[in-house]
Amino acid sequence: MRTDTGHVFRLEDYRPSDYLIRKTELDFQLDPEKTIVTARLTIERRDGVSLTAPLILDGDELELVSLQINGLPATDYVADPELLTINSLPQQSPFTLEIVTRINPTTNRQLMGLYRSSNIYTTQCEAEGFRRITYFLDRPDVLSVYTVRLEADKQAAPILLSNGNLQEAGELVDGRHYARWYDPHPKPSYLFALVAGDLGSISDQFPTMSGKQVALNIYVEHGNEARATYAMDALKRSMRWDEEVYGREYDLDIFNIVAVSDFNMGAMENKGLNIFNDKYVLADPQTATDTDYAGIEAVIAHEYFHNWAGNRITCRDWFQLCLKEGLTVYRDHEFSSDMRSRAVHRIDEVKVLKAQQFPEDGGPLAHPVRPKEYREINNFYTATVYEKGSELIRMLRTIIGDENFYKGLDLYFIRHDGDAATIEDFIKCFEDVSGQSLTHFALWYDQAGTPLVTVTSDYDAASQSLRLTLEQKTEPTPGQCEKQPMHIPVKFGLIGTDGKDIEISSSEGSGLQGDVLHLREASQSWTFRNITEKPVLSVLRDFSAPVHVAQSLSRDEQLFLARHDSDAFGRWQVIHSLMSNAIIANVEKLRLQQATGFDPVLPELLAELAQDETLDHAFRALCLTLPEEADIARDIGSNIDPDLIRNSREALLSAIATHGAEIFAKTYDGLQDAAPFTPDADSAGKRALKAVLLQYLAVSDNDPQRVYDQFISADNMTDKLAALALLAHRFYEHDFATRALAQFEQDYSAVPLAMDKWFSVQARRPASDALEVVQSLMKHPLFSLDNPNRARSVLGAFAASNPTGFNRQDGQAYTFFTQLILTIDRENPQLASRLLTTLRSWKTLEPVRREHLKSALEVIAQAEKLSPDVRDITERMLA
Repeated sequence: MRTDTGHVFRLEDYRPSDYLIRKTELDFQLDPEKTIVTARLTIERRDGVSLTAPLILDGDELELVSLQINGLPATDYVADPELLTINSLPQQSPFTLEIVTRINPTTNRQLMGLYRSSNIYTTQCEAEGFRRITYFLDRPDVLSVYTVRLEADKQAAPILLSNGNLQEAGELVDGRHYARWYDPHPKPSYLFALVAGDLGSISDQFPTMSGKQVALNIYVEHGNEARATYAMDALKRSMRWDEEVYGREYDLDIFNIVAVSDFNMGAMENKGLNIFNDKYVLADPQTATDTDYAGIEAVIAHEYFHNWAGNRITCRDWFQLCLKEGLTVYRDHEFSSDMRSRAVHRIDEVKVLKAQQFPEDGGPLAHPVRPKEYREINNFYTATVYEKGSELIRMLRTIIGDENFYKGLDLYFIRHDGDAATIEDFIKCFEDVSGQSLTHFALWYDQAGTPLVTVTSDYDAASQSLRLTLEQKTEPTPGQCEKQPMHIPVKFGLIGTDGKDIEISSSEGSGLQGDVLHLREASQSWTFRNITEKPVLSVLRDFSAPVHVAQSLSRDEQLFLARHDSDAFGRWQVIHSLMSNAIIANVEKLRLQQATGFDPVLPELLAELAQDETLDHAFRALCLTLPEEADIARDIGSNIDPDLIRNSREALLSAIATHGAEIFAKTYDGLQDAAPFTPDADSAGKRALKAVLLQYLAVSDNDPQRVYDQFISADNMTDKLAALALLAHRFYEHDFATRALAQFEQDYSAVPLAMDKWFSVQARRPASDALEVVQSLMKHPLFSLDNPNRARSVLGAFAASNPTGFNRQDGQAYTFFTQLILTIDRENPQLASRLLTTLRSWKTLEPVRREHLKSALEVIAQAEKLSPDVRDITERMLA
């Protein structure tokens, strides 16, 4: 394992490499413990580089077997497992370098580079994994054309895959065979991929818009072939959508996907050979939830869309990571919105952003969408880069308009095809097509933090005018004390007493474009004329910018928006705020030991929404779902007591359940459906509403019978898991819960992804003995820290999704968790650091818990031989 060098990489220090690698020929003699890798590299010296400049290649835990230059043994070099420095290079360029290394895929438990797990050889090279295979200029701005020859025992590895198109395959002596792959498109080393093993597959074809037939293959473990059909369908829909919406055609003869169970990432976009965590490929009604189906659809699309936004055009350096990831997340969000309910999907996007990125922006791990420096690049695959990066693309489209947005992307794909590009390259394309300066907008890439937009309005009946003022402020973040005003596009609407939007015919103030207010200064005002009645103001429609909003609305105005706002996001947001504010008010009453209670108007509103057949089922489910405890904690902001939050949330849940019991039961009964399961959006919405109603009914009934009946009768995993979670969380002392957990384990013990759900449900049980439950789960024969999915299903679920169980006031869960971080770090630093980031909001806890968690983090910080990944996260959180 690499240990921390303390080196800090800075954007301002970027310089091109002295040498380029124009061609890369790789030969793999695959063996479980002694794989021999021969790399033949065509090296070219950049113009102006000194003839005496050494060639310095990256490595990581490598064993050098031999080294030749232009066919002769090299003599003037220094090699260690992490670096190869070659002096006395040929003066004539290009020249050929042959490097032979020996690696052990079986003992590579970092799951980076080439590793062997479950008898499958797999690679993961982003960000810096290729250097664990051979010495190389392992950086994204060095693009090379790859030819790859794979050789292995045919019985152990009948499938041999790499990037590009298959050129040749054949039999060899001693039961071995080979395959040669060629990728004509220059790519950086992080996009290299190799898979070898005994796998099943399904195949199809896709006719591109130019008439080329592309062979499609998805490789899975034997027996899982039928569970890959939805992923194949999602792939074909992604390919067609990218042609129709963006004009992007696939450029190879073959597109392969491989699903493996031991994988740190969700998936990887390697050119022509996408490698997936099988969680995002395998699905059938009995083992996958609607959330799983939606996730498969989105991730399949995401990795395919990278073919242009990441592969054909890559990033110049890792500081530009958002250039490929933010853009591609935006594209996969748009795809999913077109496949499903756009309004519902937008709300789901914002929920993820607020739950994952806002806490990051508001805590010790805050960083700009394009960071200025890093110690370990693996730690910057964050919600800020991905989700906030996507929001920046959405704002760009709002600012310049749809027509210029699509023209700008076309120009970007044409102008920079085959390039390693920067944010400046990207922005310039949109400036060129729109004629607008986007310098102010580009500040979003360089400034961390979530701006607060304060909204005030004043209506004058005599002049029939409305004066609207927006102010913005961004709090200091680590390394950035002073913040400049951002360009914030704020979509808005004025709603009349009839519940309809008022048409704006006359206004004063710069920065108004249709229904968008362009806030560019610390404070700006607009005056709207000919407003014949006092309107209710709806701001930040469609969540047009990733900001907090402070707006003083009366109770009646909030209820009016909850019933009449034509913007689905705005309507959901005000309902969500009503519930959150009610819970927070109750928290303060509990803290002060005052009498508690809730305004009956909120339960009445939710009962009204539950039976409103004019609304989408999925939208009704979102509106009826209470904010999670973590959402409420984020809204409170400091001195967090998780027990008070849970008690207050439970009290509101009970009040709503009691008031709406009859309506909820009637609506729930009306959603019973004898039709066969389908994963379409409408059916999924019905199941989502059904699950929310079942929770309320479980509370009002105070009886698990109805829940257990759904568990037993469910013909799909969505309904079954919703019932199991209620039994395990709300009725865990009842025999029904014991029976249901045992039945689920019996039915799905041979289905790892379903068992991940079984483990996760129990790790999230909000009880005083949650730590003991987790410790017991870790002794289960099917639990292993070596499997990232299983580790996340227990430890990740416990730390991130069980606020009361994890945040025990005695601090024992913190000690337990952080000791496990140290254990995992010894073999899989990426997994350890990502689990560790679940503690990023520790400073917001009340003093007793905060001190316990600080002490636990300090134990990590003081440990010897920490990986760069974990040391970086720990020191930033403690700073």
